[in-house]
Amino acid sequence: MKAAVVVGAGVLGACVTYHLARAGVHVVMVERAERPAAGTSGATFAADVTHLKTPHAYYRLNRRGSEGHLRLVEELGGPGWRHPVPLVQWAGTEDDHRALRERTLRARNWGHDCRLVPAAVLREIAPAADPAACAADEVVVHAGAAWFDAPRFVRALLDAAARHGRVETHYGTPVTGLLRDGARVTGVAARERTWRADAVVNCAGPGADRVAASAGVRLPMRRVPGLIVESRPLPGRPLTAILAAPGVDLRPTADGGVLALSWEIDARLRGTVDGLPQELQRRARTLVPDVGRVRIADARIGIRPVPLDGLPLVGTVPQAPGLYHLVSHSAVTLAPVLGSLAAREITEGRPVQELAPYRPDRPVDSDVQDENLRAMNHFTPKSQPDV
Repeated sequence: MKAAVVVGAGVLGACVTYHLARAGVHVVMVERAERPAAGTSGATFAADVTHLKTPHAYYRLNRRGSEGHLRLVEELGGPGWRHPVPLVQWAGTEDDHRALRERTLRARNWGHDCRLVPAAVLREIAPAADPAACAADEVVVHAGAAWFDAPRFVRALLDAAARHGRVETHYGTPVTGLLRDGARVTGVAARERTWRADAVVNCAGPGADRVAASAGVRLPMRRVPGLIVESRPLPGRPLTAILAAPGVDLRPTADGGVLALSWEIDARLRGTVDGLPQELQRRARTLVPDVGRVRIADARIGIRPVPLDGLPLVGTVPQAPGLYHLVSHSAVTLAPVLGSLAAREITEGRPVQELAPYRPDRPVDSDVQDENLRAMNHFTPKSQPDV
């Protein structure tokens, strides 16, 4: 393996580029946007929700991804992108609380560091939060959680990749076609430019199915929009935990603000966002009152690439050798493990057993296996049109 083209400069593209460069591969990265992490990777909640992942093998893969961030922080040095904080979770109804207890016990049996505690601990863990906003008697605390600064993560990976070997990055360069030698994919075309390679790695996120279609491959995925709203820095105490509450999720930002997400609001994204950022900000204010004292700093819509069964799409398919796919809904958490294993498969030319359940041509039925995606689908059903 001498040369590879990586399509997409998000977290997965950056991570596989880093590992390929370390292996001595000459990498050409092409990205349609004008900078790295300008797409979904720059418009994501980016919190470690490994505790929600099912089945057990997928939970274990996410654990490896989460642990991989710790190793990469040491390996790459420089400013960190992983911010360890506890995650506090609670339910709004008795039925939801019973389900939450069951998930918590399952996660503990799988070795996850979480515990059910009285809701009063919210005052200690997140003093910026209004304890009256939590009507539950119990909350779940996930002690080993973290949130990620995904754009910083991407920049760190690409800087390190450039130090390891020959890496070319081309921004503002949308792929317009694939080069073929018979069935084999041998490179990419981007308007008048072409690059040939031993492998093309499809990390195009929500556009991955379109890249695949250029080689006659259908990826079982859909595109789901998600809105995030970031506040300006809070004037008082900063938020010191990730809060997963009924109707809204919050996490801190690097400058002392709050980032908010709501699947209920995401379900209403139908071509217009009028008023939705303000509604999301109001929901955040009910949990953290100081959010109401500052303005919205930014509101972004990211288009999530969502495999139909919730599990990643990783590897080649027989009808288009030379084209390697790397698509995941939980890309930020999984990037360290998927980037490393994919680079190993590509450079060694041999399948890695850990990736066997995630091949793009596996049978995909209507049963969504990832519990996190099932929860999202409760608000954004499968019948939602692609965006």
